[in-house]
Amino acid sequence: MANMNSSLTALSDPTRRAVFERLGRGAASVGEIAGGLPVSRPAVSQHLKVLKEAGLVRDEARGARRIYRIDPAGLGPLRVWLDRFWGEAMTAYAAQFDEVESEDE
Repeated sequence: MANMNSSLTALSDPTRRAVFERLGRGAASVGEIAGGLPVSRPAVSQHLKVLKEAGLVRDEARGARRIYRIDPAGLGPLRVWLDRFWGEAMTAYAAQFDEVESEDE
């Protein structure tokens, strides 16, 4: 549960969400990420640090650069939590659909 909470906290910041969304399009260096945002490279590095500590991104060294990517394992607890609500929403939708169907008969 702690990972889910830290994930939600990390993603609550709009700039971190933008960084995370950028990584959703593929792995990138700090410079590549910063190039598409109105913040400095050091600021992007700090946001990546928070995302990494929350388990949402991972990095690897490539020469003098670090390449960041989304860590699918880190999304697991968040997805499990969200799926619970999705299941409840689908159950409510199905019940409402069944009710409308029975009224039409």
